[in-house]
Amino acid sequence: MSPDESPGFLLWRLTLRWQRAITAVLTPLDLTHVQFVLLASTWWLNGQGQRPNQLSVARHAETDVKMTSQVLRKLEEKGLLVREVDPADTRARLLRLTERGQQLAERAVATVEKADAGFFASIPDGTSMITALRRTVQ
Repeated sequence: MSPDESPGFLLWRLTLRWQRAITAVLTPLDLTHVQFVLLASTWWLNGQGQRPNQLSVARHAETDVKMTSQVLRKLEEKGLLVREVDPADTRARLLRLTERGQQLAERAVATVEKADAGFFASIPDGTSMITALRRTVQ
């Protein structure tokens, strides 16, 4: 099988190109890709009326728990979120975006969605692609 016939190799190449495109639009916002994912996950969960802890954000984003904790600390240092001790479990930290964090999350999500739309515009049936991707990750 040639590399152009290997779904895994094609996905690898596509992923690298997509990551470069997303990095390019996030750099002016002073966010790394993983910072964006965790900020957006926290923003989304807060928007659903939840007060997530670090573990629930890691599960939502499917990221490593220790790495998630480190990145969330960095986002806190940037003034984008607040990590507060959970009164029900003093080992856990509840997450809440600051006003600045919420504004940046909304701007970053819109920016990434626009970049995604441009990046995937050449795919003729985006709905089928989304359905296939959703089925694959479940």
